[in-house]
Amino acid sequence: MTLSRLDIHRRNRGERTFVTLAGDIGPATTPLLRAALEQCLLDGVTVIDIDLTTVGSCDAGGLDVLQSASRRAGRVHACLRLQHPCAQITRLLDVTGSTSLLLTGQVSPVPPTASGDLLSTAPRAPGDPARRPDQPVLKDGIRLRRLTRWQAEDMHEDIADLAAESVAGTPGEAYHDRGDFLHRLAVTAHRPGFALLVAETTVLVGCAFGFPVGPDGSGRRGFDGTLQGIIQRLTSRARFVVLTQVVAHPHAQHRDIARRLQQRLLTDLHSCLGVTLLHPVDQAGQAAFSSWGWQNMGEVVGLPGAVAPCVLTLSVEGLALARR
Repeated sequence: MTLSRLDIHRRNRGERTFVTLAGDIGPATTPLLRAALEQCLLDGVTVIDIDLTTVGSCDAGGLDVLQSASRRAGRVHACLRLQHPCAQITRLLDVTGSTSLLLTGQVSPVPPTASGDLLSTAPRAPGDPARRPDQPVLKDGIRLRRLTRWQAEDMHEDIADLAAESVAGTPGEAYHDRGDFLHRLAVTAHRPGFALLVAETTVLVGCAFGFPVGPDGSGRRGFDGTLQGIIQRLTSRARFVVLTQVVAHPHAQHRDIARRLQQRLLTDLHSCLGVTLLHPVDQAGQAAFSSWGWQNMGEVVGLPGAVAPCVLTLSVEGLALARR
């Protein structure tokens, strides 16, 4: 018999906390959930937001824990809210009359995820169902998962902390201002097809985000249209993904995180070509991308801005060669 697993990740924002769950809520995992929620209340949290995006199922015992925690929160003038439940949990809430107690905002159910998918590191067999883009992948103790815009907004300060840490004390630090990073993230998040991936152990250790350009992506107007024309002339490809930022923890044991994030992002956005733009004086940044398998195409003119940026490209084939 395969035991259920539930990963619990908590992030605090003052008196508000965000709890992200991944796995299944059942007899084997309910005690973990109860303890985590009790600790939130003991810590004086006034708002507990529970993200269920990557929870595949919840049984009656798990629902009882959530209801009990919600009632306890109410007694101390706090609140507990569920976000993004799957279809099974939504039905359970409806049947038990718990929707008004636990849910807030619009519910967008996602298909349930089997607990085994979170733990599996083996390649998918030809007959197995394809992995959903929002489904976490665990390998070598590092979990990759795609965030929704809502999740990205909740985690943007944590991601900015990681970005600052990744360049601290390096020559590239001058080109990676925290405020500029948060601005790029906010702007990119409103792009059609925006995708953000994070890599986690017990803490956040990497992230990559970007958006598609070209057929089935953004149109040919403005900046995107100009960039699309440039990339098509350089590579003969009209569709690609702009990786606005790739961040990886500087510790040596996490050196493959960037490559894995890049490959997963291209796969999720159904593209075999990645593109990024760097300041021409940012030698450290260019060196990092080169070590990840990117090809520097040189400075290009015609894009908006006072400085002609360097265009770097990454093909799926190039990423495979960089690993060898």
